[in-house]
Amino acid sequence: MIAPLLKGLVLGIFLAISVGPVIFAILKQSINHGHKAGYYFVAGISVSDITLVLICNFFTGLFNQALNHRTFIAVAGSIFLVVMGIYTLFFKKVKTDEDNNIIEKNFKAHHFVGLFVSGFFINILNPGVFIFWFAWTAAILADSQTAPHPLEYRAIVFGTCLLFVLLTDIAKVALASRVRSKLTPKILVTINRISGIILIGFGVALCWGILAYGDQIKH
Repeated sequence: MIAPLLKGLVLGIFLAISVGPVIFAILKQSINHGHKAGYYFVAGISVSDITLVLICNFFTGLFNQALNHRTFIAVAGSIFLVVMGIYTLFFKKVKTDEDNNIIEKNFKAHHFVGLFVSGFFINILNPGVFIFWFAWTAAILADSQTAPHPLEYRAIVFGTCLLFVLLTDIAKVALASRVRSKLTPKILVTINRISGIILIGFGVALCWGILAYGDQIKH
């Protein structure tokens, strides 16, 4: 089936190039902690997307209930982003040795689990992600009704989309990790400060947007 492959690819490209807090968080984690940490963070994001796709397709009632509580989700997501931003901006330290070389953090299993969970929640607590998947699922469900095998059609569209987004996120991690080896402690501190400001900005904008325009979105 060429049509669902192309539709999934277009949807994946659109989602991959969308500018939001997730892309900055991926780059921040990869630059600060290396490619392995970045991959765990991306895995959490991917699992959250898969979860939302499954809920949209097979648990519509549950998804509608979640949309009815989008204000709470938005506020929770905003707080999460702002806390991450404040920590990155004011408390994130770059450790160096006597020669002013960056000291690599010795990650253990619970650190990687934490990165995975952070990736999961930074994505799933964004109501924009909810609305994105809800809108496209509704459109693809309607479109798939004309296909000989509707379930297979949807599986190809969403599978292609999710795979493409995952691969582009992995590419972002790989690129950030290559740049990381050339960074000095001073540059890394500057990147952390910029990342912190961006995350705080997205958190505040997300909260303000849902509180100011939540009723309009609902109706």
